Amino acid sequence: MRTLEQLALRLARDTARLRDYFQRAANRPISLFITDNTSSMVSVRVEGKAAVIRLHRMFLHAGDDVINEIADFLRHRKGKTPRVRNFLKQNSHRIKKSSPRKTIVKTEGKYHRLDEIFRALNSEYFDDRVSSTIIWGVRNPRCAVRKRTLGSYSSSSDTIRINPVLDRRGVPRYFTEFVVYHEMLHADMGANEKDGRRVVHSREFRKRERLFRHFEKATVWEKGNRF
Repeated sequence: MRTLEQLALRLARDTARLRDYFQRAANRPISLFITDNTSSMVSVRVEGKAAVIRLHRMFLHAGDDVINEIADFLRHRKGKTPRVRNFLKQNSHRIKKSSPRKTIVKTEGKYHRLDEIFRALNSEYFDDRVSSTIIWGVRNPRCAVRKRTLGSYSSSSDTIRINPVLDRRGVPRYFTEFVVYHEMLHADMGANEKDGRRVVHSREFRKRERLFRHFEKATVWEKGNRF
C-alpha cells in the first residue's frame, strides 16, 4: 500500500486537484467543499464508504505538510493535527472580518417568526452548528419583478435574508421553513469550485435539500403560487 509520502502531491491548490489527492490518499470517494465558514474551518465526515470534507478557503494556500496531515486524519479517522492547528493560528489574518452585527435585527413577522424557525431547523438538521444571523429583508413595493428572490445568504456578513413577501397569511409555515432551510444549507456548505467556476447548488447540495421533511409538499406549493 502506498504511503502518504509516496503519493505525488502536485497541487495548484484548485479544488479539483485537492479532491483527487484526498481520494488517492484515503482510497475512498471524496466530496470537497471550500467555504468561508469561520465557525468550522475544517471538518471531515465519513458517510459509509465516502467522505465529505469542508475546508476554509485559506487551506488553498496551505503547504504539503498541512494537506498531508488532513489526508492522514482522513485515512485513519483519528489522530492529532498539530500542523493544522498551527496553520490556522498563523493564517488567522485570511479570515474575512465581518462588520459588527446590529444589536437589533428583525426576525418577528406578522405571521412567521424567523428566529423560531431558524432555531428549530438548526437543531433538527444542522446539530446547531449554523451561527448565521437571520433577518427579514426590506419591503420595496416599487420593486415589482416577475421572479422574486425569496431568500439569500451572504458569506461575507454570514447573514440570511428572507423576503418579507413570505410573511403573509396564505404562505404556509412549511414553505417559509423550506426557504430558510435552503439558505441555511448555503451557510453550512459554502460554495464548491468546479473547473474554475463557483458552484453553489452542487449535487451534494441538492441531495441534502431533499432531506427537508416537507420538500415535496413545498416544491409543489411553490409551483402553484406566484409572488
